Amino acid sequence: MTAVDGMSLRLARGEMVGLIGPNGAGKTTLFNLIAGTLKPTSGEIRIGGRDASQDRPEQRIGLGIGRTFQIPKPFLEMTVLENVLAGAQRQDGEKLLANFLRFAHVRRQEKAAIEKARALLAFVTLSDLEHQPARVLSGGQRKLLELARILMADPTAILLDEPAAGVNPALLETIIERVTQLNAEGTSILLIEHNMDMVSRLCSRVVAMALGKPLAEGTPAEVARDPAVIEAYLGAMA
Repeated sequence: MTAVDGMSLRLARGEMVGLIGPNGAGKTTLFNLIAGTLKPTSGEIRIGGRDASQDRPEQRIGLGIGRTFQIPKPFLEMTVLENVLAGAQRQDGEKLLANFLRFAHVRRQEKAAIEKARALLAFVTLSDLEHQPARVLSGGQRKLLELARILMADPTAILLDEPAAGVNPALLETIIERVTQLNAEGTSILLIEHNMDMVSRLCSRVVAMALGKPLAEGTPAEVARDPAVIEAYLGAMA
């Protein structure tokens, strides 16, 4: 059986699209293909009009693709601030010689990165926890931390994998507000989510898939009442 077969999905600049389907539909596999964790055996992954099908994950980040995971995996013993700083890209301090030959430049970069990380922690309402180890965070806070970390790379498109899963209602509202703001500022978002209320609030267009194949596409209301979508979900629960 092919995990993802015949899927064609376009995410326009500044668009927010919901990707739904029953468990095992292939949604996360599709994310892995887009992010570069998996390589397609056929077809293309195009980013900004360029074929990126064989690019590595770090190259996709350089092209503006960020992604979160259904279960965040922060560096538990690092502080919240250090976790966000881990998302910084193109830091000259990562090169040994630069620390000796361009010391002042490296220090300026580090200072700018810390200021940016603190601004992002304020954005995701985690400023008060910046010096705490990430292990103290709740599940919802870890999702906000992961969002801040990928924002350090200045993505133009973000793949959000079930941001509502296991999150209490208060933090879920914070996540929704921040995602809405990012999209309003021009960030494209592809959202995997089982919470259809959240999908309906955030997305004007929804793509449904099942068994790795496209099933339906349209507004949230249109897709929710599509007979093929209803049958796929009922079959998954049988």
